[in-house]
Amino acid sequence: MASLPRPATRDWDLPPPLPRWAARPRHLAVRMVFAALFVAALGAALTLLAPPPAGPLVRFAFPPPLPDPAALLPYLPETARAANAAMPIEPPRAAAPAFRLGSADALGAARALDCLAAAAWYEAGDDPSGMRAVAQVVVNRARHPAFPASVCGVVFQGSERRTGCQFSFTCDGSMASRHPGPAAWARARAVAAAALAGAVDPRVGLATHYHADYVVPVWRSGLVKLAQVGLHLFYRWPGSWGSPAVLRGSASGEEPGIAAMAALSPAHGGADARQAEAAPNVGAPQAYLPLEEADGPSRSAIRSALPPASPAGGRIVLALDPAAFPGTYATRALAACAERERCAVVGELIGAAPGQGPAFVYLRDRRSGAEGAWWDCTALPRANPARCLPGGAALARLLADWG
Repeated sequence: MASLPRPATRDWDLPPPLPRWAARPRHLAVRMVFAALFVAALGAALTLLAPPPAGPLVRFAFPPPLPDPAALLPYLPETARAANAAMPIEPPRAAAPAFRLGSADALGAARALDCLAAAAWYEAGDDPSGMRAVAQVVVNRARHPAFPASVCGVVFQGSERRTGCQFSFTCDGSMASRHPGPAAWARARAVAAAALAGAVDPRVGLATHYHADYVVPVWRSGLVKLAQVGLHLFYRWPGSWGSPAVLRGSASGEEPGIAAMAALSPAHGGADARQAEAAPNVGAPQAYLPLEEADGPSRSAIRSALPPASPAGGRIVLALDPAAFPGTYATRALAACAERERCAVVGELIGAAPGQGPAFVYLRDRRSGAEGAWWDCTALPRANPARCLPGGAALARLLADWG
């Protein structure tokens, strides 16, 4: 049977031809591998041949937001205490470095002293232990980059607002409604003076935050709990912002005048502050420090040369525990002087060798406004050399003048 002729094929009836890359898939895969290798090699070459940066590598690190003391969870005091107790304490691994006030003149130093004393008294009451912990937080903040670089700036940060002040006493009316008595104010100033002279409270470490144990702030859970001192719980930031490296060596030393402090501190008043600035040595502890004499007599000779204390108001001798925090010596001296206008306290360490001489001296003259406390830095090292007792005949003359 003869075959029939096949009908002619039309172009539109045929499928389109495959592209060359689809017809050769193996060749495509090889080309893609070579292309990827070329791009990687080019990137590596550009990295190796790139010129070094013109300056140091800058890394931006922003601190966490400051806590709002008024932002509290709605807990009753009993519930708040239970919630706070459930949060574990991580004791400080290291104490804070000794504080430096910077290049403050006599007026700036007086302002810093009184601002720190006010924070200690209003926040912790007339309790030296609590006041030392509060003072440590203030000086920690004063050299932390997240806070103002001055003691008064730290204490009164946000005080211009009704809420948001970092220390509640600065904006809740406390400073207008109540003031410390003379003895309590003297104790607060002694604690503040010790902190500004380099005394460190190791119990709270690098703490920059605290709150009362009967409240639960909303910011608490983001911090590291370090300790409880009295009714206060102390915290630091986690990570690098809560490390010793972030604390600067000193505050700026530029202390602003605070109008709210004028009732407590002449250094923050108008005319009195200008007078103190014009005569910086008035009331400065260094005013009673004579120059060191290298060829002075020995300490035993100094001790024998001290004039006897008169029962009416002469020198007071205290026996001091060498294991106690050295700042407490000033607190004991203030309590011993009580309300005397002119007072001299000489402290001797228990168990010291005969003839060793005084380890601590506190002097006060309210008529001139002068006041100072000094330590024997050979036995009680101090961070601030201005707080060290002079030696030789200079010390004998100093004590003889206050016999």
